Amino acid sequence: MSCPRCGGSVRGPDLMHGESRCLRCGPVPPLHVPEHIGAEILASVVERVAADAGPAGRPGVPLWCPWPLPTGWTLSGVAWAGDDPGGVRATAVACAGPAPLDGGPADLLFVAEEPGVGLGSRFAGLPGPDPGPQVAEALAEPGPGHPERVPRAKIRVGGHPTPLWLVNSPTDRSAYAGEARGMWLHAIAWPASAGHLLAEEVVLHDLTEWTPPELVYGAPSPYLHGRA
Repeated sequence: MSCPRCGGSVRGPDLMHGESRCLRCGPVPPLHVPEHIGAEILASVVERVAADAGPAGRPGVPLWCPWPLPTGWTLSGVAWAGDDPGGVRATAVACAGPAPLDGGPADLLFVAEEPGVGLGSRFAGLPGPDPGPQVAEALAEPGPGHPERVPRAKIRVGGHPTPLWLVNSPTDRSAYAGEARGMWLHAIAWPASAGHLLAEEVVLHDLTEWTPPELVYGAPSPYLHGRA
């Protein structure tokens, strides 16, 4: 287990505290990242996420995965944040493959999360737990060449066109944020030029609804395992 906001150690509930806690960030839903990735590991995570809609009838968190995967790409990791008292609060799916411009190695990470978790902001390199201020700035300042407030990337999520706004991330990556199913949706690409993939026809599918048997698995994502 680790902290979804800073990657630090997390202590589980004890006699003093009824929730998991990070010494730096306070109460957090702990992040669980399987060491490897494959069909059986993905199936176990899908079962865990799908079985937990959270307390008080809270809707379940989707596992957004590009499907079909871009040519030459593989699924490189999966993760979820939560515990028994609070339920699943966030998920992440990592993919890897050739970059769209130069063909070099590239990584994409898709994060779905409830407000306040901070997992997407951590990988995007944003301050604070939510991208709200950054998205508001992007809406107010669409950038040169855009007479209207248009998103920088548009993908299809669960069958619906979904705008994603470019946020101010570190220069080694490009990061987009938006909303899907009432939750934050983040898309983070390494290197930054790999973000051009989101200008193509990318369709996100919820793996908790159906897991394609044709999925191809690759080496574990370094970004899910501490590089970011």
